[in-house]
Amino acid sequence: MKELYHHVENLNYLAIFEASARLLSFTRAAEELGISQPAVSQAVRKLEQNLGLRLFMRHHRRLALTDAGERLADTVSQSLGRILNTVESITHIAHAKHVTLAVSTAFANYWLVPRLQRFHQRYPEVDLRLQTTDKDLDLAVEGISLGVRRGKGVWSGYQSTSIARESICVVASPQFIAKHGTPSSIEQLATMNLIHLEEPHRERPKWADWFASFGYHYVDRGDGLRLNDYALVLQATMAGEGLAMGYRHVLDALFAQKLIEPVGGWRWLTGYEYFLVWSAQSKLSPDAAYVRDWIVDEVQA
Repeated sequence: MKELYHHVENLNYLAIFEASARLLSFTRAAEELGISQPAVSQAVRKLEQNLGLRLFMRHHRRLALTDAGERLADTVSQSLGRILNTVESITHIAHAKHVTLAVSTAFANYWLVPRLQRFHQRYPEVDLRLQTTDKDLDLAVEGISLGVRRGKGVWSGYQSTSIARESICVVASPQFIAKHGTPSSIEQLATMNLIHLEEPHRERPKWADWFASFGYHYVDRGDGLRLNDYALVLQATMAGEGLAMGYRHVLDALFAQKLIEPVGGWRWLTGYEYFLVWSAQSKLSPDAAYVRDWIVDEVQA
């Protein structure tokens, strides 16, 4: 950006040029921008002097762009359009009357929904909307207030607060355990029917990673059920299809209902955490701040 000022002394010249190029009229550009026609003409002339190029061919009562002018007009128009979209998006987040929270299907189903009644009792006036997603969205671009991400807590353009350490155990349904028994060792576990999570857009630990954390070299035989969403993995586990990696922070409700249970007592702390994130480009609305603070309170309870 610093180099741009070496070529253009005033960035307002570019906005004035864009309007003039789009309308092919200094007079109409002046009317649109709310300034005088001589001010528009002078700004364009200054821009041409800065660049050392003619941007317009000035005919009697009409303008035409030069080749250089057409190239610059196209680039400036696209750039200003992107700036406008971002400004509208981030101001929408700050002033939105509802709060959108983007989370995985599993987090929505098994952590958030069981707690929603408590949220509505505490904040009956807040319009909270859930958006499930299988990827980490650009919150500012998508107009989303808050999201949950896995990582180390540092993302450019975001603020964050930790809500859970990533702790992975082994889980199965009571029916599966009754039928197949409980593995007594890591080696025995590796021979049993394992359900695999294979997300297409986000990196998640695989069984080989889990076994490696206990010093065991696991070779994926290519068998076992393979699913692309952790909510489906949990559904299959509850149905007795096999053993799954259990992400501890979303399992409380399922453990309480005895739909699944931990197997073997193994637990792997991966070093990653789950964070509540929001855009650093704009201030959270009061309602979004309520949602953020409520989630933090819930995980600390």
